[in-house]
Amino acid sequence: MSIFKVFSQNKNNLSEKVAKIFADPPTLQTERLILRKIVKEDAEDMYEYSCDPDVTRYLTWSPHTSLRQTERYIDILQKKYADGSFNDWGLVLRETGKFIGTCGYTSFDYGKNTAEVGYVLSKDCWGNGLAAEAAKRVMEFGFETFGLDGYFAKHMEGNDASARVMQKCGMKFEGLHRHSMYIKGEFKNIVVYEVTREEYFEAKNRQK
Repeated sequence: MSIFKVFSQNKNNLSEKVAKIFADPPTLQTERLILRKIVKEDAEDMYEYSCDPDVTRYLTWSPHTSLRQTERYIDILQKKYADGSFNDWGLVLRETGKFIGTCGYTSFDYGKNTAEVGYVLSKDCWGNGLAAEAAKRVMEFGFETFGLDGYFAKHMEGNDASARVMQKCGMKFEGLHRHSMYIKGEFKNIVVYEVTREEYFEAKNRQK
């Protein structure tokens, strides 16, 4: 069997499994968070942080300009869940039930059997470890459910807070890719972090 055929089979198997799971994503929990499907009732809470230019400063998308824009976005997400092209959970505080952000798989590298982790969090919740808490749960779900061999994550140069999240998840600096993404009218430098399955669990054991 050719390498190309093996790659194609692995890609098809993983993409089919991801699509099946996220057609109706399971609810996950951490100490402080519930990770669940994003639904239309989340619109007001999502708009609250999506309209904040501080939140979107280092993201690929611009602040939402109206609640209706957020509502339309969530409507689109329902279709993306159904066709397997959206692989994020909504983040909800267990204590209050407030929707505070999202976390999930931005993309997959089928050749390496890895996934890119992405997250966004309301500014009110910055600085207390919630992004890392969510990302670790998402990563462990991917190890358990999809049999992934590792993860990578990216942030725009200057977003030191996001870098700290990646480091808390056991990721190591891979490189700086200069002018590699055209975002909001200009080319940005992108920083990449990576971690293998073995490195992740070694780091987790050291933290116990």
